[in-house]
Amino acid sequence: MLAGLAAASVVLTGCLASLIPETTESTTREPDTAGVSAELEPFYSQEVSWKQCGARFDCADLTAPLDWDNPGDGNTISLAIVRHQATGQHRGSLLVNPGGPGGSGYDFIAQSLDYAVGPDLIESFDVIGFDPRGVGRSTAVACLDDEQNDEYNYGVIDAPRGTPEWEADITERNQKYADACDANSDGILPYITTVNSAHDMDLIRGVLGDETLNYLGYSYGTFLGATYAKLYPERAQRLVLDGAIDPAVPGLDVGTTQAIGFESALRAYLVDCLSSAKCPFSGSIDEALTDFRALLATVSRSPMPNGDGRMLTVDTMVTGVITAMYSEQSWPYLTQGLNAALQGDPSVMFALADSYNDRGPDGTYLSNSAEAFRAYNCMDYPVEDDQAAEDAAMKKIEAKAPTFAPYWEGPDPCEVWPYPPAGVREEITATGSGPIVVVGTTNDPATPYEWSESLAKQLDNGVLVTRVGEGHTGYNKGNSCVDSAVEDFLLGGTVPKNGLRCE
Repeated sequence: MLAGLAAASVVLTGCLASLIPETTESTTREPDTAGVSAELEPFYSQEVSWKQCGARFDCADLTAPLDWDNPGDGNTISLAIVRHQATGQHRGSLLVNPGGPGGSGYDFIAQSLDYAVGPDLIESFDVIGFDPRGVGRSTAVACLDDEQNDEYNYGVIDAPRGTPEWEADITERNQKYADACDANSDGILPYITTVNSAHDMDLIRGVLGDETLNYLGYSYGTFLGATYAKLYPERAQRLVLDGAIDPAVPGLDVGTTQAIGFESALRAYLVDCLSSAKCPFSGSIDEALTDFRALLATVSRSPMPNGDGRMLTVDTMVTGVITAMYSEQSWPYLTQGLNAALQGDPSVMFALADSYNDRGPDGTYLSNSAEAFRAYNCMDYPVEDDQAAEDAAMKKIEAKAPTFAPYWEGPDPCEVWPYPPAGVREEITATGSGPIVVVGTTNDPATPYEWSESLAKQLDNGVLVTRVGEGHTGYNKGNSCVDSAVEDFLLGGTVPKNGLRCE
């Protein structure tokens, strides 16, 4: 199977200073329970006890059914939410999801409010961050301890790449990972699905007293938002989906398309790098690519020792490179890392990979984002077992992403997941919804532009806004055309022209 990387989160890590509960107050807004069944009414009518979390935020825990297909069975989970109240005229709540799956929306808002949304939205909406089920402060997936995570993420495999022994070693590691998740997650794994999370999001909406949903979803958050619109089209009135996932694309095609997207982003990086005196490469773009591939091949043959005792494998190095492809602002850091690696120092490449894995400098993993990422993907994507399709996909990657092709194949970790997938891959039309704005960036490596085009066409009321540029997602990235389109829609319902192109 193709390994690949699913759409990653745009969450920023950092210190969550001042988020210590200080005082408690109860919400004064009446919950919206219209159309709610008798089994669900106690959940939708629950009273929210807000705790002041520092000077700017309130936080609370909500109770949701564990199984939305059987909400009256008595099994529940906790959902952690954080709120920044509108600083001006209140227009309702705006729920925000940063991506993943597995990204903490709680941390995204509490740590990075101004990065998540623009000032006009902060003025007009109660901005709500939430940890989806399985994530962070909500009832969470748990798998490995820090030492075990290091071995899983960074351990050296002695068997030659691509051999049966190499595949067996990876499969054994994946099996141990899956078994640990099952043993340590208190029975929640079968219910960690995007469909259940979309139901949770409607519960949050209702408890907060909003009749319809205002929503801004990034990356994986676009799949969550589109799923919500599929389930609750009449309540999906102002949704913005930025950096879209195509819900109809099978997992095999996801990995293939992303490999090609990261290859395109790498070429764009190298063009920029070659214009700098600090670039470790020289000559033409093709010559730079040849030298870059040679560096990967060297690390593949001889992993590089780091000061903390870890060894930089080629897989870790590829993770570091891909991490830097998410934003042009990270390109200088990648240049620094490549220069250091060529001198035998892998520390910067490790720092990039650690950022992707949410690992702190002291070896502590700062979140469970990787565990939740695995849990959602293994439940959402049907496992594919078509060798001919896999071979065709690999040939496509070798032709269009030759740099990453040697490192993109491996056993699918979901093949050993303890529960069968519940998700389907199909188009979402969300018939009956309001306009849904889809934002796509032309050279987005993680969620390629073609997925935004496809989702906007699938949706009965989809509207495509294009950001011409590099990096992952488009809103609040310094493009005033995109920002105005998004904010005019969320604030006043002004629907941008379908096909709006923002240079």
